[in-house]
Amino acid sequence: MRLTTFTDYCLRALIFVVLKGDELTTIDEVAEHHRINRNHLVKVVFRLGQLGYLQTLRGKGGGIRLASDAEKLSLGKLVRETEQDFALVECFPGRNCLCVIEPACVLKSALRAALEAFFAVLDQYTIADLAKPSGNLARLLAVPAA
Repeated sequence: MRLTTFTDYCLRALIFVVLKGDELTTIDEVAEHHRINRNHLVKVVFRLGQLGYLQTLRGKGGGIRLASDAEKLSLGKLVRETEQDFALVECFPGRNCLCVIEPACVLKSALRAALEAFFAVLDQYTIADLAKPSGNLARLLAVPAA
């Protein structure tokens, strides 16, 4: 399993915003400091705003900031909301299964358990946890820590 670039950018944007604290930041700032594509980031920020992770303020002097406390924002929930496909093999629900051994196969159960374990670990972390090495992250991103 691999997370999409979209989810990766969501995580990077949120880390940056957490480091800035209550100070507004811009999409351009996030893109520049993370060295990621601005156009992709616009879509990411829009979606994070829809999902309630970011507050977006338009116009002159506008920008983005966290919409709620980073300690309350679950990493597992974010990944579930930004990824679209967790069907690791074709016999997972929602797929057209053409596998001839599917009726007797144990692999599906093993992969389902592995996916549940993956999310159980992610659910133990918050967005705030991702920004905990704030001094190191701020230095690497060239931003003053909040």
